[in-house]
Amino acid sequence: MRDSQKMAVIGGVAAAVVGLTGFGVYALVGGDGEETTETQGKVSSEDGKAPESVETGPPSVAEVRDTAKAFLGDWSNGRLNKAAQRTDDASAAGKALSQLTSKARYSSVAVTPRTAQGAKVPFRVTAQLAYKNQRSSLNYESELEVVRNTETGEAVVAWKPSVLHPKLKKGQELRTDASGAPPIKAVDRNGKPITKQQHPTLGNILDDLRQRYGDKTDGTPGVETRIVDAKKSSQGDNKGRPLAVLSKGTPGTLKTTIDLGAQSAAEAAVKGKPKASVVAVQPSTGEILAAADSPAEGFNSSVRGSLAPGSTMKVVTATMLLEKGITAPGKPHPCPKYAKHGGFKFQNLDKFKIDGGTFAQSFARSCNTAFITQAKKLKNDDLTKTAKDVFGLGLDWKVGTGTFDGSVPVQADAQMAASLIGQGAVRMNPLTMASVAATVESGNFKQPVLVDPSLDNRTLAKASTTMKPQTAKDIRSLMKLTATSGTAAEALSGLGGDIGGKTGSAEVDGQKKPNAWFTAFRGDLAAAAVVPASGHGGDNAGPVVRKVLESAG
Repeated sequence: MRDSQKMAVIGGVAAAVVGLTGFGVYALVGGDGEETTETQGKVSSEDGKAPESVETGPPSVAEVRDTAKAFLGDWSNGRLNKAAQRTDDASAAGKALSQLTSKARYSSVAVTPRTAQGAKVPFRVTAQLAYKNQRSSLNYESELEVVRNTETGEAVVAWKPSVLHPKLKKGQELRTDASGAPPIKAVDRNGKPITKQQHPTLGNILDDLRQRYGDKTDGTPGVETRIVDAKKSSQGDNKGRPLAVLSKGTPGTLKTTIDLGAQSAAEAAVKGKPKASVVAVQPSTGEILAAADSPAEGFNSSVRGSLAPGSTMKVVTATMLLEKGITAPGKPHPCPKYAKHGGFKFQNLDKFKIDGGTFAQSFARSCNTAFITQAKKLKNDDLTKTAKDVFGLGLDWKVGTGTFDGSVPVQADAQMAASLIGQGAVRMNPLTMASVAATVESGNFKQPVLVDPSLDNRTLAKASTTMKPQTAKDIRSLMKLTATSGTAAEALSGLGGDIGGKTGSAEVDGQKKPNAWFTAFRGDLAAAAVVPASGHGGDNAGPVVRKVLESAG
């Protein structure tokens, strides 16, 4: 609605503005065209000429109070042009304020200011929403900041979209209508329902699935208030997540690859830990069977995290060395206490060494120096190529939800050497490391998926190279040795079937204990976990992965 358009007084009465300590509920009225003796934020003198100097310095306590009071009062009473003129960007503010009525369908607003904190004034908003015959309300906290206009010297509100709603960003707008994504009834691979109430750790992922696939189901949208991209909104793409629901739509069924047996095991495995994440993948298909995080309603580090993977990365590095013919499981291989590369001195845990050992023994013991000593034989981009070309890491995965797909940048000198043992700039998460174990188990990379690609005809990422048959056999044997007599043996002890594993402990600057990592496979199930700041991978992340692997029976 343009500022010149008038809005009807709700209930025929407009409330008066009271002091800054408490605004009432105001009707949105078309008061923009009314004459007023109140100054409109312009500096003038008695003779009409601009003053020679303007006020400088931060706004005073009184200016903060009066400017906030005036702005919030004008907004609440529907004097949108006046409110906009009290900001440092009247054009943008005026447009955004008018859209609260024309697009977000705010019919009235209640503002409750909090105590000012310097130049910032927090306040609570209760907006009444009206769309046709549908009604609801939207409650939230927001904040404004009073600054000084450098040209006029007046105190004004620093304009930014988040003044109107804390989640609103530049290029976005609030919309209330029935053009959002239909709600979904997510089900697992066996048709069992997946709900946020029973599986809160999947809450963000389920919300994302709704935005991506709601309109591809047989559901119908309800009337909702959402934050949407302004450009997409004009093109009819209104899939923003709902802030308020005026009427519920009809859910459409969306089948996922999740297996609720594995999912429940994953959730139980991380429960009670301050921070932990785990993912399970089916090697034969790439399908994601489980993803769980602790805290359950926090960030999904399991699929979107970005952390150094520590020695679990040695699975990729070992594959590279085997592919290049630099070493072999039974070949003698150095594992000294220390190894230098690029001017940096590396060492093993507790400074152990293996005299006269083989590469298989070094891998199973997770010997850092066994890999650092090979750095001089490698090109700076060798690890990057193997990670991408064989394991699909760093490619643009089309999983069906937002994910971080790993990063192995080209490094030089000491940083390149550090990358070989999963430190430096290498970044992974449980999803990518579960995929690494799955690739070893199956012999070739299959991009992880959460929703069948046929639903939206998306193209899955493909690795350009399949590891040589001998390499595939050798790397599986190395992970099996680690699972039976190496650093992963304790965590996987007594677990039957075809198993393989790898531990990792990633050092983090300023952190007393390293991030614990563990990745493993058992038959047609692969899983990986990270437990930040907990210590050794086998002791802390190993039991998490074990519980998930046990769900396979």
